[in-house]
Amino acid sequence: MKTALTIAGSDSSGGAGIQADIKTMTVHGVYAMSAITALTAQNTMGVQKVMEVTPEFLSQQLESVFTDIYPDAIKIGMVSSSALIEVIAEKLTFYDAKNIVVDPVMVATSGSKLINDKAIEYLKNKLFAKATLLTPNIPEAEILSGRTIKTSEDMIAAARIMSEEYGTAVLCKGGHALNEANDLFYYNHQYKWFIGERIENSNTHGTGCTLSSAITSYLAQGKDLENAIWLAKNYLSGALRAMLNLGKGSGPLKHTWNLEGGYEE
Repeated sequence: MKTALTIAGSDSSGGAGIQADIKTMTVHGVYAMSAITALTAQNTMGVQKVMEVTPEFLSQQLESVFTDIYPDAIKIGMVSSSALIEVIAEKLTFYDAKNIVVDPVMVATSGSKLINDKAIEYLKNKLFAKATLLTPNIPEAEILSGRTIKTSEDMIAAARIMSEEYGTAVLCKGGHALNEANDLFYYNHQYKWFIGERIENSNTHGTGCTLSSAITSYLAQGKDLENAIWLAKNYLSGALRAMLNLGKGSGPLKHTWNLEGGYEE
């Protein structure tokens, strides 16, 4: 059985973070493991409190995983401090980790800031060069590229800057601010649009986590990067199209939309 590791924060409401990652990896048929970077008290209306783990405890979690069930692919989500980023970079190097998808989580869907400025610099300098793929949304891409993104041409320019500066493939997600579901893949001085279905659903809590975890799952299974992105986008569309409606704010996706029951007598 193929295996995947998520390094991210916990979401007490179950829609994003570690919980969304594990659900997504599980329905894709890979064995999911986790190293938790922070506990969050959050729900569909926002993030109420964040409590980081210590660098020592994160290091021990990663040691425990890598020395027993080695992951075929790794997704990195919310990491809010430079000390934790340093630990992750050190362990990825030491254990020669492969198929690394970095979702540079900086702002929650609700608008809550999840990372400090020093940690952003550590992300750039310590983690991005190790990544197989970066998956920023529009606000994150603006921060990382130093460009304002208002048009498709802006997305291409920002993706080029990120890809060339950090030496990795970039999937710039267009749905967050350009009112479209088209994502831009940029790598090796070439770009490709992944055209998606625009689904009118205000419940989008955890979409970024879910997409990056689905890509990670397909990479763990040996799919090439472009195919992994395409399959993951199709899965995300199905999870949005299922129109789950929970909570008072921006609700979670239906991660199990493609599973059927069958355990009843």
